[in-house]
Amino acid sequence: MSQQHWTLLDVKQGIFQEFFEFSESLKQPDTDCLVPIHINKYRLHGGVSDNVDVVNLNNGRISLAILPTRGMGIWQAQCGDVELKWNSPIMGPVHPSWVPIYDQSGLGWLEGFDEWLVRCGLESNGSPEFDTNGMLRYPLHGRIANLPAHHLSFSINRETGEITLTGKIIESKLFFKKLELHSSLTTFVGSTKFIIRDTITNLSAEPSEFELLYHINTGQPFASPGSRVVVPFEKMAPRTETAAQNLSEWDKLGPETPGSEEVVFFFEPGADQNGNSKVLLLNNQENRGLVLTFNRNAFPYFSFWKSRLANTDGYVCGLEPSVNFPNNRSFEKEQGRIVTLKPNESRTFELHFDILCNTEAVRKTEQEIRNLKTANIIEQKPKKEWTP
Repeated sequence: MSQQHWTLLDVKQGIFQEFFEFSESLKQPDTDCLVPIHINKYRLHGGVSDNVDVVNLNNGRISLAILPTRGMGIWQAQCGDVELKWNSPIMGPVHPSWVPIYDQSGLGWLEGFDEWLVRCGLESNGSPEFDTNGMLRYPLHGRIANLPAHHLSFSINRETGEITLTGKIIESKLFFKKLELHSSLTTFVGSTKFIIRDTITNLSAEPSEFELLYHINTGQPFASPGSRVVVPFEKMAPRTETAAQNLSEWDKLGPETPGSEEVVFFFEPGADQNGNSKVLLLNNQENRGLVLTFNRNAFPYFSFWKSRLANTDGYVCGLEPSVNFPNNRSFEKEQGRIVTLKPNESRTFELHFDILCNTEAVRKTEQEIRNLKTANIIEQKPKKEWTP
């Protein structure tokens, strides 16, 4: 049998496997090489990580730690000497029960933030928003990252070498919304690549709105002082006056600077004739790279975020493709950047990742991005349509 499937969690069917393990040597596509792969699921115990489920997926080249308990985020990943993670001051991963999303500061989300890849949304995904009485309406970055999967499955195809982990999450509130995130992470035996494919469906009989942003966060040792990012863009603007002061160095990671403010730059990304855009993050020796590919029709906006704090306090940069800018929800709705789904309508999003492990591959990819014909318009100050 070339295709095998395992259900690890199904709330409706009463299925739950606290521990799961699969190890086998599989043929790498287009070669005769047998590559040992290993997938295991386990549950953490103790501290704020108590009862967090982790799935480690190792395709023989890349190792990925996925968190079904935390919105199917990716805690960290590794390919050879490339470590995709950051040094968050949070000792995570944090169980959602310890994250005070609706803390009246609006910033409770930050108490659980230490993943390499985390989704922001679905009802809202930007800055916290308060009503005229000062009460919190929408918390920072929304709820989806702190909601657990109600269904989790794993499959392999021995003919194609395809390995897929799938999770389903519902974000709902009586009288307001019922949205389902169907998320799959796919990779191939012995590959340096993986794909995230997410489908958001409105399960309500009424139209429903959503926002979505992917926060892809990389810190030391891969992203460190001297690293830089290559982003093709039609237009770019700093989000704040502080970011405007850093405009000449927007694409570079500077030294650790305790007490400094974060800076964010907003983009309308450039793309090829098919709408495909590609972003490259390089290490400071420029012999390793992380490539993110997405389609501009699905993700019309992109943000680059830099936290320049000391490494112990969260030195990190973020690549953030999105359907809207991460401002408060009302402002984004005024600007027409909120997505509306009809009853039972779905929208699918794909992110393609590749890890480059030599100088030649890094230079080739950078040149591909440079060759895209883009306007490269740079606003010197925050753009009023992009920043409230």
